[in-house]
Amino acid sequence: MIYTLKQKFIDNLIMFFLVMSAGGLLFVFNRNVMSILFFGILIFSILFFGNKFKKPFIYSSVLILISIICIGIINFIFAITEQATEKYLFYLLSVALSVLTFFHFKNNRNSNQFLKTLYFVLKLIAFHSALNFILYFFVRDDLSTINTTFHECETFLNLFFYTPDRGIVNIEGFEFCRNQGLFWEPGVLQVFLNILFFLEAFVIKKSKLFLLFLSFVILTSYSTTGLAILLIQAIVYLSEQIKNNKLILAVITTLLVPLFFVFSVNIKDKIQGEKEGSFQKRIFDLTQPVFIAMDNPLTGVGLDVFQFQKIREEFYISSNSFIGITSTTKVTDKGSSNSVMFLLAGTGFPTSLILLYMFFKQRIIENKKWLFMIILFISVMSEPLLLRPFFLIFIISGFHQIFYRVTSHKQMLV
Repeated sequence: MIYTLKQKFIDNLIMFFLVMSAGGLLFVFNRNVMSILFFGILIFSILFFGNKFKKPFIYSSVLILISIICIGIINFIFAITEQATEKYLFYLLSVALSVLTFFHFKNNRNSNQFLKTLYFVLKLIAFHSALNFILYFFVRDDLSTINTTFHECETFLNLFFYTPDRGIVNIEGFEFCRNQGLFWEPGVLQVFLNILFFLEAFVIKKSKLFLLFLSFVILTSYSTTGLAILLIQAIVYLSEQIKNNKLILAVITTLLVPLFFVFSVNIKDKIQGEKEGSFQKRIFDLTQPVFIAMDNPLTGVGLDVFQFQKIREEFYISSNSFIGITSTTKVTDKGSSNSVMFLLAGTGFPTSLILLYMFFKQRIIENKKWLFMIILFISVMSEPLLLRPFFLIFIISGFHQIFYRVTSHKQMLV
């Protein structure tokens, strides 16, 4: 199959929108417009830049939509408080975006094109992030404020973004602003940079120098989770490289020293320093939804974030009970940073276990799947990302494996 420049452009545009839908500022400030535009691009590409529809893929996609819609309806009806219809319609749109994206790459492209396109888009984001970090030192006095109802940040030319009021870090006298790239916070940027590190180290395997570059950019996010994931990947990569070249041990070990130092400083700051409140909130978001789910085990309390925020205030539990430190921040009036625990509280045990099973069942990335799923799972445990289109597509992939077997087998019988 000839892969034209028009097809490549469309694929890269779709992938960029898919990544941005998971915490990108493009969607944070223009969520409804960008979501509808993304939907329109997908429909256009499937109709005019696609191949002949393959019936098993169509049937599988329809069954996925029906299954998830049924789950959503049950959750909406049996939620303990009145849920906002528009919230569920937006979840439906997110599912539709994931299903259409998955269908586009499955039906119209070869099996490797999704990963190749993802790799290319994430490389662009990585280079932009590196420039974003360096440029701050030169433009920090020329930033302007942009805001929406739920978010505010500083920008330079609406191309580079910073949050100096809570992102300034000082390490041994070196002061910098945490790198958030094109995303609403550094913790989201590191997720995609670590995914790119995984692709470069274990799938594409092109350049060791690029891995060093990625390590530096991840360090600039100063994200505890990001540094932890990077350390895990570095250790796995090191263990493999030693088998082929024992001399590389000294080089990589030397490079791991500054990484471990920054990670140690970061952890100390989060547990006992100025960022202690952030650590407490994450502990709170890890434990509190479990108690909410235990009180509503079958269908949960609903996925309306605003209703969830009200409900969780009734389940306040002091962090003293879990980590032995005094709570210094109010954490009951904010959304959950842990999207897995939010899913558990919002949908109950049966639905959340089904969706998480499909998540781990994904077949998009098979090479070193165990490590990739560790990266994804830690990421969605630390950021509200699981129900965004980019991450939903892995759940869709899990559903597809089951429904495709059924539909393709039915086609063979016919």
